[in-house]
Amino acid sequence: MGWSECNTHHWDEWTLTDLLAAKADRTVSLVVPARNEAATVGDVVSRVREALVDTVALLDEIVVIDSDSTDDTYDVATDAGAVVHRSAEIRPDLGTEPGKGEAMWKSQFVTRGDVLVFMDADLLDWDTHFVPGLLGPLLTRPEVDLVKGFYERPMGSGAGAVPFEGGRVTELVARPLIALLFPELGGLYQPLAGEWAVRRSLFERLSVPHGYAVELAALVDTERTRGIDAIAQVDLGTRAHRHQSLRDLSGMATQIMAAALARVGAGPEVAERPPAVGLR
Repeated sequence: MGWSECNTHHWDEWTLTDLLAAKADRTVSLVVPARNEAATVGDVVSRVREALVDTVALLDEIVVIDSDSTDDTYDVATDAGAVVHRSAEIRPDLGTEPGKGEAMWKSQFVTRGDVLVFMDADLLDWDTHFVPGLLGPLLTRPEVDLVKGFYERPMGSGAGAVPFEGGRVTELVARPLIALLFPELGGLYQPLAGEWAVRRSLFERLSVPHGYAVELAALVDTERTRGIDAIAQVDLGTRAHRHQSLRDLSGMATQIMAAALARVGAGPEVAERPPAVGLR
């Protein structure tokens, strides 16, 4: 069988009881990078905390990394029950950069989990099964180091949602880049998905772009250092989030292209955070 047949899962393959037993004495941290997400971050944190911290102890902590927000993201996330850190205030000796990747990289210095689960803060149509779904392969398959979520991504939400029209940068930028430069990753349905999980022992050894290229860079570097079978993917069902303007997506696409080209020596050098393992 090929990679996809062996490494593609569905979120309901594991019960919470199965995962709690498999977790044993390992610790798991949920990390939510957030910038100006006061409207949605509270719901993300409170629902996950109730289902997976208060009801069952699958998660050991929920940590929100506030990436230069100018709204009430910090206060809303705190009130919902998360431990909240401002990215710029984590390890000030290392300086600070704007961006999602920076927030995720900085999370390594303020979390304790052996496994890190990442979730976006702008989710609109989702459920708490996202977290145990992502943990399934990591807790039950020792050869897997990184798990990507995938899902149906409608444009919009509710009655006005249009199925399968989300993920514009994925389809127009990431997939073509993978097909041309990294075909070994071609079996991944949504390489830019913001919902993914990784062993700390791997993440702390990866270089991390400051911005939106963090997800693609992690996949490329994991495949190169650990092999494609260290990666798995899980069908999480349906996920909707706030869609960005084309102008914002253009900046995202540029960052992803730059990181991809740099990894094959075909573009300018990209500023990235070095592996955190040497900075503790």
